[in-house]
Amino acid sequence: MTLTLTDWFALFLHFAADSLLAVGGAISAAPEMHRFLVQEHHWLDDATFANSITVAQAAPGPNVLFVAVMGLNVGLVASGGLHSGTQALAYGLLAAFVCMMGMLLPSGLLTLVITNWAHKNRELTAVKAFKAGVAPIVVGLLVSTGYVLNSHNNHWSHDWPLWVVAIISTLLVWKTKVHLLWLLAGGALLGGLGLLQA
Repeated sequence: MTLTLTDWFALFLHFAADSLLAVGGAISAAPEMHRFLVQEHHWLDDATFANSITVAQAAPGPNVLFVAVMGLNVGLVASGGLHSGTQALAYGLLAAFVCMMGMLLPSGLLTLVITNWAHKNRELTAVKAFKAGVAPIVVGLLVSTGYVLNSHNNHWSHDWPLWVVAIISTLLVWKTKVHLLWLLAGGALLGGLGLLQA
């Protein structure tokens, strides 16, 4: 499978559109990326998609790096994989660049323009209402991201302890002043003891 010029353009445009959807950060657009890359075009499978996010999140650096890893994987798959040689790697790097530019350019330009305007007009009711209205959207997008990332392993019935911990953590953050780092440490401890497994 090779990517045509139309495919390259569609890849760039899709990530450009996703960048405007990514209100809570690039990760909040992951369900839409999954629909486009996995379900619609079959450029990636579920496991490669989830692994792209996992590897990028584990690496130091900005959160948006998973977009480059996804692009790299799309390019590698389209060129026949790493065993195809340096041409496949070049193809992967080009796809990573196209995806990253699509993700960064529109949102970066919009942020530059809107931030200055919103800061000057921060006391307007419309600006306050927009900020308050965006919060539930971000939460919804992040929940859908979690669903998409977990949907490939189909172990929902075995994951009930994770759901219990997630619900308890959500309630504690919402209703108390417990610092989030304590909850992360608690989750790490439970995982380290083998009481929670993803």
